[in-house]
Amino acid sequence: MFTFLKSRVQRFLAIFGVALVRTNKPTHASEIYRGTMAGAIRALSQRHTQLQTIIDIGASDGRWSLDCMVYFPRAKYLLVEAQEFHRPALNEFTHSHANAQFVLAAAGDRVGKIYFDAGDPFGGQASHIPHAQNNIEVPVTTLDHEVQQRGLAGPFLIKFDTHGFEVPILEGAAQTLLQTEVIVMECYAQRLMPSSLPFHEICQYLDHKGFRCIDLVDPVWRSNDDTFWQMDLVFVRKDRIEFTNTSYD
Repeated sequence: MFTFLKSRVQRFLAIFGVALVRTNKPTHASEIYRGTMAGAIRALSQRHTQLQTIIDIGASDGRWSLDCMVYFPRAKYLLVEAQEFHRPALNEFTHSHANAQFVLAAAGDRVGKIYFDAGDPFGGQASHIPHAQNNIEVPVTTLDHEVQQRGLAGPFLIKFDTHGFEVPILEGAAQTLLQTEVIVMECYAQRLMPSSLPFHEICQYLDHKGFRCIDLVDPVWRSNDDTFWQMDLVFVRKDRIEFTNTSYD
């Protein structure tokens, strides 16, 4: 009855260009909207996806890893974050979670230094070429280096929030990808920089690496022309049993 009434109220308000928006966070798994990141992670756990280590690239203050721990509490977590701004929060996060550690560096295709756009503490973009604005130099590492140095074991989930710098990171993770079960990646409709790949090319690139898209969540449309801007895609191994069923049922 509540769902029916809510639907009728929403239709009525829509006449006036108004909508009801929930402001409190769902407290039960059944309340999570399927089209969100939380819904996608829940679906992975319900498919009995086996994960030993979860690598969170572009971790900021650890909020994504914290949400992921609801469904994969026994996994080890490596949070990779380039901006010094988040060091206090990451220190607190790892002190509160014994299964988590962090590295304050950008992820890339080599170990050393790299340029980074630090204009937004919750955004930013690594680059081999200096940025025109907000440019700083930060340490850069590879996933293969961190996995080997820290003795992390697969199967891995790798999450990307890297704003167009995905390919160099993947090139620095050749060995890690061999043991990776899931890739969660923020993908774009546009080519953010000359070397980045829009979402359809990312799908082709990862297909050659042995991965196929199994989920799509959190689409975003840009405000200036109301066109598709970005979404999060979830990729899994192409040999998973879900892909053997080609019917809707």
